[in-house]
Amino acid sequence: MVETARAIRRIRSGFFALCLAPCLGLVAEETRDLPWSFQPLREQALPEVKDRAWPKNRIDHFILAELEKAGLSPAPEADARTLARRLSFDLTGLPPIAGSDSDWSALIDHHLASPHYGERWGRHWLDLARYADVTESWSDAKGPSWLYRDWVVAAFNRDLPYDQFVIRQLANDLLPSTKPEDNAALGFLGLSPSYWKELQLPPEIIGVTVAEEWEERMDAVGRTFLGLTLGCARCHDHKSDPVSAEDYYALAGVFASVQIVDRPVVDDALWEPVRVAREKVKSLEEKRDALKKAKPAPDDLKDQVAAIEKEIAAIRADTPKYHTATAPAVAEAALFVKSKDDGQHGTKLDYVPGMSRDLPMHKRGDPNAPGETVPRRFLSAFPALGGTPRPLQQGSGRLEMARALVEEAAPLSARVLVNRVWLQHFGRGLVATPSEFGPAGELPSHPALLDDLAARFVANGWSLKWLHREILNSATWRQSSLVSPEAAASDPQNLLHGHMPRRRLEVEAWRDAMLAATGELDLSAGGEPFALDDPAATRRTLYGQVKRRELDAMLRINDFPDPIAHSPSRTETATPLQQLFSLNGPFVIARARRLAESLEQEAGDEAARVDLAYGRLLQRTPTARERDLALAYLGEGGSWERYAQVLLTSNEFLYLD
Repeated sequence: MVETARAIRRIRSGFFALCLAPCLGLVAEETRDLPWSFQPLREQALPEVKDRAWPKNRIDHFILAELEKAGLSPAPEADARTLARRLSFDLTGLPPIAGSDSDWSALIDHHLASPHYGERWGRHWLDLARYADVTESWSDAKGPSWLYRDWVVAAFNRDLPYDQFVIRQLANDLLPSTKPEDNAALGFLGLSPSYWKELQLPPEIIGVTVAEEWEERMDAVGRTFLGLTLGCARCHDHKSDPVSAEDYYALAGVFASVQIVDRPVVDDALWEPVRVAREKVKSLEEKRDALKKAKPAPDDLKDQVAAIEKEIAAIRADTPKYHTATAPAVAEAALFVKSKDDGQHGTKLDYVPGMSRDLPMHKRGDPNAPGETVPRRFLSAFPALGGTPRPLQQGSGRLEMARALVEEAAPLSARVLVNRVWLQHFGRGLVATPSEFGPAGELPSHPALLDDLAARFVANGWSLKWLHREILNSATWRQSSLVSPEAAASDPQNLLHGHMPRRRLEVEAWRDAMLAATGELDLSAGGEPFALDDPAATRRTLYGQVKRRELDAMLRINDFPDPIAHSPSRTETATPLQQLFSLNGPFVIARARRLAESLEQEAGDEAARVDLAYGRLLQRTPTARERDLALAYLGEGGSWERYAQVLLTSNEFLYLD
């Protein structure tokens, strides 16, 4: 029933008419000159391959065909221990648990059903969404960021269809039927970086800052959902993508018609008394502060202040759910940058609730040089069924824009998302520029494979878990990291996917794996973040506090992305600071000490402890040489704590084969 309803909804929107057009011979003339990534989707015919025994599914046919053209063969399948470790880290960011189901499909389903799957893949999404727990102090949204983080995790865990995932993050509050807790999804926009505006300056200066904020939000939406650099069209038509300056201002009007605010995540009936109580408290606090500043101070100042504070405390205590958190979000309100009403120098930011506005084009991107006003609409490269771009006229137009992203622009949105998932599983996307799908980006290494996967992803209800299963059940993903001399010579970058690349764990997975190895990992989910600089903190790194403008040293040293901007992929560096952190970092030293203690408690002799250490950290037994070296070191007076630290910072622990 659910799948039938989804199908009907998409047919009504005209979506399948667009995606299946090539199959019906209906490719619109206006799409023929657009880039490859804009073209309609269709399943591809499987290419012929010589080695018919190797492919396990459709993915493998496309990969093997290209390898055979280059005269190469795929790498042999990795051993069971390598695959189990790879699978567990890929889907949950945690090391495998001994005794997992030996049936491969069942093992995949086990990990996809784990609550830790959403934590792992939610973190990938937060990189794109420039998530931070501590944002700018002057931001209009004061609610806790973690409500958005937890919503993203839950959405991945319940396999919320990606098209709905997109719509809720941009316009949940405008959906005809929604739950108030889903307003936390609006954090994608509500947590946008905010730029300081000194309102003593004239509107000509502040207007530029406001326009830059609109551009930041446009850029985040364009790169994240479409793989397009929309911000490049602010000053002139895009130099490479089919996006005009007029397109830019047609969409920018949407962002000029919203205000960053906090929104309740409970029903209106529960929230209304809280709202009234908070307004009363705010009034009392203003009265109290005015009394403290009064000159001369009243004789009974202390008594008056004490009475007010007592009243405030009573209101807070007597109002159910008074301390309920509100989510950083957005609301419908048009913004106008004006001079102050009193004739004084300075600027007033005038938000008009419930109003929307169209923007004039800014000559050379300068809001002080307005041109012709552009009605709000979607990008002209994605016409609706009538042949013109969808107008965005219902309120701000956020909901219509969000729907257009996964309806008219569905072929591009699906390709971008499929490529992002491929990147996380293989360390490199089929398109090497995951947030640049225009002509300025890289062409896909396997265009037919990308199109086939994207078309089937959409046909399977935009299900991310379906996509994971398709990739993880392939022979391509199950290859070892062994590189043949022929492949090393002819395909040194592994563009043809002739083996699985060896990859370093991200800082979150590395830290979590250390805690798992020592038995300290606290798997409690959600809620307020903890301080990452506390060596005794043992929750998953996902829940560590991220400060937008002051990253924790552990994150900064180990290639965590800058949360002030959209980050499509993690970089891998090797620096002296990373080695110094491994040698001297309080967190690593504390884990080594705890591992040494637990090994001494759980195993009777040195050899048994060495075996236990290898099992916990590397999911294998040591070789005879590894055991002999360890026992020789320990027998010569070496400390277990130092030995444990060596294992925790070893390449085998830090890297995935």
